[in-house]
Amino acid sequence: MFITFEGVEGCGKSTVSEIVYKKLLEEKYNVILTREPGGVKIAEDIRKIILDKENTKLDNRTEALLFAASRRQHLVEKVWPALKENKIVLCDRFLDSSLAYQGGGKNLGVDEVLHVNLFATEKTLPDLTLLFDIDPQLGLDRININKNREVNRLDLESLNFYNKVRETFLDLAKIYKDRYVIIDASKPLDEVVSETYKIICEKINGRS
Repeated sequence: MFITFEGVEGCGKSTVSEIVYKKLLEEKYNVILTREPGGVKIAEDIRKIILDKENTKLDNRTEALLFAASRRQHLVEKVWPALKENKIVLCDRFLDSSLAYQGGGKNLGVDEVLHVNLFATEKTLPDLTLLFDIDPQLGLDRININKNREVNRLDLESLNFYNKVRETFLDLAKIYKDRYVIIDASKPLDEVVSETYKIICEKINGRS
C-alpha cells in the first residue's frame, strides 16, 4: 500500500509521518518511511539543487521537471521494490505536491504538470493521500518559531503563493476524493497523530 502525506509548508506532515511510522513499526507492520524530493541518493542530489536558496534563477518549468525526475528515480529504486515486497510505503510528499506547488502556485497549470508526472511515474498514484490542511499563515508562523527546521528556497515564497497552493490541494481533494482524506492540521499534534494513525490503520485493515 502506498500512502502519501501532503500539505503546505509548516503543516506538520513530516513530524506526523515520523511518529505514525514508529507506531506502525511497534505494531509489527511491514512499513517504510521515505520522502520527496529525495529518498535515494540521486533523488537527494536533485533535491539539493531544487531547494538551494542560492538557485534563484531556477526556471519554474525546470523546477517541475527536476521534481518529476527525482520522483521517477525514487520510484524505481525504492518505492516500487518495496511495494513488490508487500510493504506499506509512507511517503512525505508525492505527485500532488507538484500539482499544487508548480501547477497551481507557480501557474504552470495542473493538467500540464500532471501530464509530465504521469509520464515519469508510469501513472502511479497513491492508495491513500492524507492532506494536512492548515491556514498558510499559521504554517509559516510555525516555521519561524521552529529554529531547527531546514529553511529552503520554497520557504521564501509569498503568502499569496502558499494560499494558491492550499487552494489547489483542496481542489485536488475534490477531484481525487476516492484517495484523499483531509485532516485539520491546526489541531494539537497528539490529536492529529491519533486521527492520522486511525485513518491509516482502517485503510490497511480494509484492504487486507
